[in-house]
Amino acid sequence: MELAARILEAGRVRLEPFEERHREGLAALAAAEPDIFRHMPFAIAQEGYSWWFDRLRADQAAGRSIPHAVFADDKLAGQTCYLNIRPGDAGVEIGSTWYVRAAQGTYVNPSCKLALVANAFDQGAERVELKTDALNAQSRAALLKLGATFEGIHRRHMRRADGTLRDTAWYSVIREDWPGVRAKLEERLATFG
Repeated sequence: MELAARILEAGRVRLEPFEERHREGLAALAAAEPDIFRHMPFAIAQEGYSWWFDRLRADQAAGRSIPHAVFADDKLAGQTCYLNIRPGDAGVEIGSTWYVRAAQGTYVNPSCKLALVANAFDQGAERVELKTDALNAQSRAALLKLGATFEGIHRRHMRRADGTLRDTAWYSVIREDWPGVRAKLEERLATFG
């Protein structure tokens, strides 16, 4: 698997690999809606978005992740990332995803997943993982709706920003699943017109 940073597009959505020019806009969106981070295991509300942006950029520089700024109809709408890139295992995780409230429940998330998962498989991935706090019912429903397979709960998997231990719900799409998942995503996106 050779996963490289590149601009990805799906319909009205464009994903741009993080650059410094994305910081200010993402920080402004995050500051306006801090409650959207309540299920993130990072202290974004306490430390500020710039702190998290710096962490993601450091992981990006080290080749551990590829964070993307998400644009919907040319307007900044959030972020999503390739994480835990494992070329030797041909695996990658999609996560650290958040969108402004106005973009949630729209074409944005299925478009982002279509672009990211398609690109991962095109670049040689065999497995794409997705995970969320087991308490995040909205995210869990979205993962099932996109066609990912629920693999179980990892109990006390990681700490939340408040120090409590979270159970993590794991999902995946493997290469053999991808044609069906892709068709489902494309069908769903067609309903948005």
